[in-house]
Amino acid sequence: MSPDPASPARLHELVGAFAQTAQAVIDLAHACGAQDLAQPTECPGWTVHDQISHVVGVESWLEGHKDPRVDMPHYEHVKNDLGKKVEYAVEARRGRTGEEVVAELEDVLAQRLSTLRNPILTDSSVINGPFGPDLAATVLLLRTFDVWTHEQDIRSALGRPGDLDSGAASVVVSMVMLQLPKLIVKGAGLEPGQAVIIDVTGPTLARLGVRVVADEQGRPRGQAMPADPPPDGATTISLSTEAFTRRAAGRRSVSDTAYSVVGDDAIARRVLEALVVTH
Repeated sequence: MSPDPASPARLHELVGAFAQTAQAVIDLAHACGAQDLAQPTECPGWTVHDQISHVVGVESWLEGHKDPRVDMPHYEHVKNDLGKKVEYAVEARRGRTGEEVVAELEDVLAQRLSTLRNPILTDSSVINGPFGPDLAATVLLLRTFDVWTHEQDIRSALGRPGDLDSGAASVVVSMVMLQLPKLIVKGAGLEPGQAVIIDVTGPTLARLGVRVVADEQGRPRGQAMPADPPPDGATTISLSTEAFTRRAAGRRSVSDTAYSVVGDDAIARRVLEALVVTH
């Protein structure tokens, strides 16, 4: 089934979901003291302050602003060129106070929303995206996914859960679900004839079945299927919205993820090990 609440589809709905999660980051930041900002998060190497800086840095860059070049020391959590590019925006703000970074985010968000709410913009308009020019709807999906994931990093570090039933949460759940057929074959190595059902139990609800079939060359291919009634031999994995999205973001190991299984425990673990779409 599609996520409930439904994932935003129209451009103005996507803008609303993005605006809501970005504002949530601002609201959380305003409630932080110095100790809160220094708290480590589940995103390796980053504090709450760093999380806010990352959101500022990406949105500022998308608006055409450039950060000053800074010398960046070696960090164990920076694994590749993309990670280094992302880290520069964070490093550039490590010497700034939390108040300064939050004020910058408020200003940049106002600029972004002015750009994204331009009445001439449509789903198919091409705008600047994190990986280059792309369709406006695609850019908003990517940015909502990223900002909401970092919002959840902040919430987890502060012990302030929330926004698990928002439009942004539905965007993230929906985007991960779309990847499941590929992940289950390529990452989990399931074979033709095997089937898995992922049951996200809430607050955002979703349920999807994937059957592995053989293509014309006999290679395994994941195929979405109705989850109800479960086919004979299917393995059902049930987990909360938080557990599902934290695992999909690579923030928690399978051992640290709360889930239940009806069926083959080994298959369930292989699927959950493969259930990572971002780090």
